[in-house]
Amino acid sequence: MDFEGNEEPFNIRLHLAKDILTIQEQDVICVSGEPFYSSERTVTIRRQTIGGFGLSIKGGAEHKIPVVISKISKEQKAELSGLLFIGDGILQPLVCDFQVQVLRNAGEEVTLTVSFLKKTPAFLKLPLCEDCTCIPSDQSSGTSSPLCDSGLHLNYHPNNTDTLSCSSWPTSPGLRWEKRWVDLRLIPLLHSRLSQYIPGSDVCRKNAFQVIAVDGVCSGVIQFPTAEDCLDWLQAIAGNISNLTKHNVKKINRNFPVNQQIIYMGWVDEKEQDSVQDRMYSSKFLALRGSSLFKFTAPPVTTWDWTRAEKSFTVYEIMCKILKDSDLLDKRRHCFSVQTETGEDMFFSVELECELLIWEKAFQMATFLEVERIQCKTYACIMESHLMGLTVDFSMGFVCFDAASKAVLWRYKFSQLKGSSDDGKSKIKFLFQNQESKSIEAKELEFSNLFAVLHCIHAFFAAKVACLDPMFVESQGTATTTGIPSLSNLSCNSQTPKLKYTT
Repeated sequence: MDFEGNEEPFNIRLHLAKDILTIQEQDVICVSGEPFYSSERTVTIRRQTIGGFGLSIKGGAEHKIPVVISKISKEQKAELSGLLFIGDGILQPLVCDFQVQVLRNAGEEVTLTVSFLKKTPAFLKLPLCEDCTCIPSDQSSGTSSPLCDSGLHLNYHPNNTDTLSCSSWPTSPGLRWEKRWVDLRLIPLLHSRLSQYIPGSDVCRKNAFQVIAVDGVCSGVIQFPTAEDCLDWLQAIAGNISNLTKHNVKKINRNFPVNQQIIYMGWVDEKEQDSVQDRMYSSKFLALRGSSLFKFTAPPVTTWDWTRAEKSFTVYEIMCKILKDSDLLDKRRHCFSVQTETGEDMFFSVELECELLIWEKAFQMATFLEVERIQCKTYACIMESHLMGLTVDFSMGFVCFDAASKAVLWRYKFSQLKGSSDDGKSKIKFLFQNQESKSIEAKELEFSNLFAVLHCIHAFFAAKVACLDPMFVESQGTATTTGIPSLSNLSCNSQTPKLKYTT
């Protein structure tokens, strides 16, 4: 595990349950019995001519980790004192580079204040060895010897290779050591988000991602040996998050009327409009509910939260576009854009292709349902300097009428629209085909909300096409209820490749 430094990462194990991701590390711990020497002790030992003090230590204050006794040599002073044991933390003197020299040059005796650490520090790994000759007959076979002796050896001979004495291990009845997987982090998955990218950037980590809970608890960066392993776990976790979200949405929708139902909720990364190099993207939470697209900084939990969205948009007055590879703005993949009713473009990215597909289908469904519900939409416009109204009607098509008298000036079906163009500011020129003469008739209208009108017309056309295709409507309903395939119980066992983990 790399704690934001250059230390070697730990091997970890992941366990994925329905609603929680557990990250575990392996350690050797004292699992039963409370040794008599667990309290703080002060021990004075004298140096021997051969063997010195007869103990080794690991750790140090400069590394911000405890200093512990990692080895006690057979029949040397430390062992013979009967008060020093492997796993004792040295409290005084505080051991750092300077104090190491003090201990080495301590003269004939040294006084140590120690206390037994029930959980062995991670840097003092003790491998289980059932046939170890130093295991007392009345002790559990879980007793173990040091993995290595890379720490300070307070012995006269630096190459001393004496084996560990049985009495260097605790002799308290019932004391038992075991190598176990210990929970390191617990990440609740409801409304959690995944990220393969370095925060705020378009740089994708290689075979790695992190999981961030809704309360901000982070898994740290989990590194996988292969891209396939990384993708498998990413999809599995995303699947469980999706299933939890759908279950939560189902419960919330019981409290909302039919025209205010939630169709989609999920995390995205939004590209900043005025981005700087170290902060190109920020996390947002999108929700499609009723007639609106909501953009939050955090998932809405209460009814009041829905009134505090960062922004909201009417679904049939905005345009969503899935970006092809040639349209991508940077190294981010799985991107889409949303053009608002004012013509502003917002760019978003998701982690997986299946998430992009779910978003696309959910947006199509939300638009279709809202158009089907409202049936028509009228916008004020100007034609030949006269105030008019243009109604886009799901059944009849386009209807233009005088704003004052309400008299209908012209009417065309959707099928009669053969083309259109706009100036990007306010004017739209429609090209309709006369049903009798087959000639093209041009109608130019001016709007104060050009993009809202264009997007609304597009939404009504899309809904009209969908309405004529029952298979399309059915597929929309299926897509919004199935989502990402779920692996509800996935555990990384001994056959699964080891992972690297950083925080």
